Amino acid sequence: MKFTKMHGAGNDYVYVNCFEESVPNPREVAVQVSNRNFGIGSDGLILIMPSDSADVRMRMFNSDGSESEMCGNGIRCVAKYAYDHGIVTKREITAETGAGILTLQLLTGDDGKVEKVRVKMGPPRLTRAEIPMAGEPSTGRVVAQPLNILDTTFAITCVSMGNPHCVIFVDDVENFQVEKYGPLIENHDLFPRRTNVEFVQLLSRTEVRQRTWERGAGETLACGTGASAVCAAGYLNGVTEKKILNHLSGGDLELEWSDDGNLYMTGPAVEVFSGNIEL
Repeated sequence: MKFTKMHGAGNDYVYVNCFEESVPNPREVAVQVSNRNFGIGSDGLILIMPSDSADVRMRMFNSDGSESEMCGNGIRCVAKYAYDHGIVTKREITAETGAGILTLQLLTGDDGKVEKVRVKMGPPRLTRAEIPMAGEPSTGRVVAQPLNILDTTFAITCVSMGNPHCVIFVDDVENFQVEKYGPLIENHDLFPRRTNVEFVQLLSRTEVRQRTWERGAGETLACGTGASAVCAAGYLNGVTEKKILNHLSGGDLELEWSDDGNLYMTGPAVEVFSGNIEL
């Protein structure tokens, strides 16, 4: 199987061009290629595919083989690959995902290759039913709701950006025990499809620092949908503006919850290397 390793702010995936390749068992392949000791090493597998309704289609599989609806860092790399490798020739393209069709603006460097991508992530989904999340009322929002984990009470704000997120503001994110609390919240009964968990430190009303426990992958260096959820959660809690700079472990992302109701994310997309692997 031919593959290309790419990352967005350190959130790395193995990408396969399914305009040319076929991957009949992507769940098994995701587990194999993601292994950092016996495989290529990644947070998961992303397939770049033809679409009947958009310029390209993305399918994303976590390192445990589970399929996710969307990946914000991944979709930027899909756009870069599609443009740099000639699948598309436009600077604004559409991509089909499990969370719907997204519009992406491609920002190129002096060499003509894509360096950054601005993604129209769509409006944040804020009700329990949309996230999804157990509890009543299903049409209600979850903003600063108390959640007790191991005798510690967290104030959680839940948002879907096409996939579920639970945002928690903490005083010192660098020293926070993400690996302790992340999996307990990810698999909590409140979340029927599990959830991603963002632990966030406020630096100012326009700047935050984030660590992410990603559903099906563990802690990752960045999460684009998570950073988008943090932008919405910060504003809903009255602690940030609608436009923020988010410092993630692998790099920075620019987020804006626009007056048109959509959330926009801008960040880097980097191709690392290509190769072949025997499956």
